[in-house]
Amino acid sequence: MTGRRGGVGWTSRTTARDVAALAGVSPQTVSRVAADATNVRPETREKVLDAMTKLGYTPNAAARALRSGRSDLIGVVVHHVARTGEARIVDAVVATAHAHGYATTLVDAPDGTVEHLNAALRRLGGVAGVVVLGLETADVDRLHVPARLPVVVADSRSLVHPAVGFDQRGGAQAAVAHLLGLDHETVHMLAGPADSLQSREREEAWRAMLTAAGREVPALRRGDWTPTSGYEVGRRLAADPSVTAVFAANDEMAAGLLRALHEAGRRIPEEVSVVGFDDVLAEHLWPPLTTVHQDFAGVGANLVRELLRRIDVHDVGGGVDPADAGAAPPVASTTAATTTATSTTLVPAHLVVRESTGPAPRRTSSRPAGSGTDVEPGDAQRTS
Repeated sequence: MTGRRGGVGWTSRTTARDVAALAGVSPQTVSRVAADATNVRPETREKVLDAMTKLGYTPNAAARALRSGRSDLIGVVVHHVARTGEARIVDAVVATAHAHGYATTLVDAPDGTVEHLNAALRRLGGVAGVVVLGLETADVDRLHVPARLPVVVADSRSLVHPAVGFDQRGGAQAAVAHLLGLDHETVHMLAGPADSLQSREREEAWRAMLTAAGREVPALRRGDWTPTSGYEVGRRLAADPSVTAVFAANDEMAAGLLRALHEAGRRIPEEVSVVGFDDVLAEHLWPPLTTVHQDFAGVGANLVRELLRRIDVHDVGGGVDPADAGAAPPVASTTAATTTATSTTLVPAHLVVRESTGPAPRRTSSRPAGSGTDVEPGDAQRTS
């Protein structure tokens, strides 16, 4: 081998042929092992992997894509991956991609703005397609995507890119309908940030449900998705004896709210019922939290399936390197990559009833008991 420096086995550019020679196999076998192919005997795979380790060999995905005419790498642009829900989506994206023979590379968009998302896209190279997550506040249709690069987004607003998202409105409607069905006079809401699409959709559904039922719409309370904000807002809600039902826009804020209610001596659910949103560790709170279940794994899997369908349909081969495209304009509706790009898949959400909700406390009311049960989620949808 040429280019040795300082030690046995070191080369400036170790090749698959070098690995094959050390392992006593063909270069084609090395390529199959590098691609994680299943048609390699376990003992042969071990010899090849051992040779790769000794020689410090790393497969060159870009070179392999040039030879085969097709990339086996999917790019994932993420924001707020530390959040449990987003992390579960990423896990599902990685697992589903791997099951279809693709590796993944993740790039972070620090604050989720369009500018940072576009910068993240430019850092991806040699990918067959891209999954974009973390579009909570960004204008998805301002993404600068090379014209032949398939992209799917975890969002429900796009008019340009195929999208997979949660049925936020349906989930919120189910939460409010459940509380009204328990005969609560109204439902207070602990919402997320005002610039969050998800929070706005849940707020709109909450308001529409109460309006359709002819109930008072209480003043909206806002948090920032964290348990601390839920606790701070919860202290104010706990101090109001008229509050008997609260819908929190996520489980983390609901956890803080539960603590505030406990500290104030408000019994759950005898005096106050609480519903969350996400179903992340909700069963481990006290009392176990009634919440809207979001199928994070389902969203992740659907994102990859939709992307792979686009890759196959448009035959982009090895993909387009975003770095080579420069400041490309957004994909136009006339390009091949967007002929059916307006499709949106909504993954259903459903309510999981646990011990944090119960019948409203006894009260004196001119409204017939049980009249809250006649409002279905669909009724609010038709009035919104």
